[in-house]
Amino acid sequence: MKLLAAVDQNWGIGLRGELLVRLSDDMKRFRRLTDGGILIYGRRTLETFPRARPLPGRLNIIMSRQSDYQVNGARVCHSLSELGRTLLSEAERPIWVIGGESLYRQLLPFCCYAFITKVDSRREADAYIPDLDADVKWHLVRQEPWLSGINSMNTAEEENLRFRYCQYQQSVAFGLEQLARYDDMV
Repeated sequence: MKLLAAVDQNWGIGLRGELLVRLSDDMKRFRRLTDGGILIYGRRTLETFPRARPLPGRLNIIMSRQSDYQVNGARVCHSLSELGRTLLSEAERPIWVIGGESLYRQLLPFCCYAFITKVDSRREADAYIPDLDADVKWHLVRQEPWLSGINSMNTAEEENLRFRYCQYQQSVAFGLEQLARYDDMV
C-alpha cells in the first residue's frame, strides 16, 4: 500500500473537514498516480469530493463504522480485517490510502511508500499525519525541487505557494495478510 497526502510544515492535512490547500498541479498528479488503482478513504473524506461521489476510474473502498452505510459506485468496509480480505481478493493494482487522519494513522504501518506533497507554509489545522521525517522507520528516498502554484481553496485572494513532492519508504511494513487478520474496528 501507498499513502498519498499533502501536508504543511507541521504535517497538517486539514481544517474543519477540508484540505488545507488545493493546488491544481498536485490535483493533476493525484489523478495521474491513482488512475486505475484502488483508493481507500473514510466516509468524511468522501463528503469532501465533488458531489460527494466516489472518484471515477478507480476502485473506491470507503471505511465506515456505520454497519448500514452504503455508497453507489464504491465498496464499503467496516473493519481493518475486512479491508485486508477485500484487498487480498483484488488483482494486482496499486493501493492508495488517501485519508483522513484516523485512517492514515491506522494504515501507516501497512504502507511501504508515502507520496507526500510538502507545502512550504504553516497553516491552521486540526488534522495531521505523523511526521515521517521524525520516524526512524521511514526514510526520504526522493525529493523534487520546489515548485510554485496557486492555492484554489476558498480564499479571499489568490495565494501563491511553494511546494515539493517527496517520496518516503518504510523499512518494514506489514503485509495485507496481517491486515486481513487485524481485529480493531476503524
